[in-house]
Amino acid sequence: MTIRNAQKSDIPAILRLLGQVLMVHHNGRPDLFKADCTKYTPEELAALLEDEARPVFAAFDDAGTMLGYAFCILQAHSGDNILTDIRTLYIDDLCVDEAARGQHVGTALYEYVLDYARAIGCYNVTLNVWTCNASAMKFYEAMGMAPQKIGMEQIL
Repeated sequence: MTIRNAQKSDIPAILRLLGQVLMVHHNGRPDLFKADCTKYTPEELAALLEDEARPVFAAFDDAGTMLGYAFCILQAHSGDNILTDIRTLYIDDLCVDEAARGQHVGTALYEYVLDYARAIGCYNVTLNVWTCNASAMKFYEAMGMAPQKIGMEQIL
């Protein structure tokens, strides 16, 4: 397996995986998530892939098939009134192709993100996970993550 920065030529594979992620969320919360769309358009992805503050890492098998990705956002809290001056790498989205699950692709991507965050001087890595995605919650806990804050709702 090879992990590298995603490139514009990877956009079709990224869109395919974004569709898988959307359906996990739609199936868990159809009241919030639409079906049959993606988080980004091809044009938005092209712009995002050029933004150094938003690295996207992609994992590939030996045949060049994308097995998964990790969308990240570099966040800095310098000069904030209440937060300490730290750099955080936020994982906005991590996906492993349904066909590649159980092959440790997620672990490899997550460890790659951790190594990248350490190399650029981040204090921590954070992410959000929907409670309807129990398998993702279990995965992140197995990776050593612990809850930092909890979002709550009351549907009206």
